Amino acid sequence: MCRSIKRLRDGAVAAPEPEIEEAARQYVRKVSGFTRPASHNLEVFDRAVAEIAEATAVLLGDLEIRGAA
Repeated sequence: MCRSIKRLRDGAVAAPEPEIEEAARQYVRKVSGFTRPASHNLEVFDRAVAEIAEATAVLLGDLEIRGAA
């Protein structure tokens, strides 16, 4: 578990898009082992960040939080 990635769900409040993207970027950095990808890997790195951010936004949007109005 990457302990530096903060929790994005705070009750029923949706996380802002920049926070979702930054969490996705942190995840890709952790998994790939690269803080900054080389130029020949930048496209793949950025695509992974975008895909993970999109999946995260869908997850957070679709979660049903019990007790939330």
